[in-house]
Amino acid sequence: MHRLYRPALVLAIGLLLGCLGSTTADAEPENSDARKDKILANLVLQFPQLERLNPTMGDLEATSYDGLEKGTFVVQGRPQVFLVSSDDSELYLVSGEPIDVSKTSDQIAEEQAKRKADEAQQAEERMAQIEKAIEGEPVRGNAQAPVTIVEFSDFQCPYCARGADTMEQVLEKYENDVKFVFMHFPLGFHPWAKPAAIAAECAGNQSDDAFWLLHDKYFADQKALNPENVVAKSREYLAGTSIDMDVWATCAENTESDEYKAAAATVDEEMKLGQELGVTGTPGFFVNGTFLNGAQPLEQFVPLIEAAKAEG
Repeated sequence: MHRLYRPALVLAIGLLLGCLGSTTADAEPENSDARKDKILANLVLQFPQLERLNPTMGDLEATSYDGLEKGTFVVQGRPQVFLVSSDDSELYLVSGEPIDVSKTSDQIAEEQAKRKADEAQQAEERMAQIEKAIEGEPVRGNAQAPVTIVEFSDFQCPYCARGADTMEQVLEKYENDVKFVFMHFPLGFHPWAKPAAIAAECAGNQSDDAFWLLHDKYFADQKALNPENVVAKSREYLAGTSIDMDVWATCAENTESDEYKAAAATVDEEMKLGQELGVTGTPGFFVNGTFLNGAQPLEQFVPLIEAAKAEG
């Protein structure tokens, strides 16, 4: 999956497993600078990449586990939690704060039911927002289908090409049950993705079939396309169709034209909508408002589609 951002450094995490003795709190931990410096030096020895990140060590705290104290060191403003033995012989990096596992089965069931209801409400709210945005957009499948799948995608993204293949499988399996709509989400580090999105939008202004033709060709020919040839290739793909090529060229090629600016604005609005809905990379799918992230196989769509059909 392609994302909008570059992830920060992630340290290896060791999980502390098993029982750790009684729940009697240890004596107050020693917080001398010498001790903290020693612990930090050993961490840097284990993870050399820390040296250039200037980590700082916080104070140690007592825990309810015999022989273990809790501490943190901070890297680029992010605290990393650890447990250290009182004799400083062993240190365990942990992935977060302790998790409450005291809930009864009834409490768990109640919380799960509430979570499911909240998720259904969120999906309904997202779908209401999506339905307004996709009005008049090119559709594949059954326009009156009970299940709507909206994909936010980038024509240059290789994962999105896989997503396009999966959508073909979905539409083949659920020909009468699914309406599929493509929304633009060109990532900034893909230089020909937005020109392609604008060219497709300009074609779609005249013909839904022309839009889907470019959609298919872009994904099929990804490796042959680049910023210098994508518009010319688009013209080749559209040759022989019924659209007015002069009108299309004004929209897709003349960056000073009102038509081009309108198409570019549409692409930007669709990307903004995706971000508002929680999309951070491509492809991102919504099945009747339920979010499915990344280039997932058909098997991941089936239960969502079946559930949406049952509700419809």
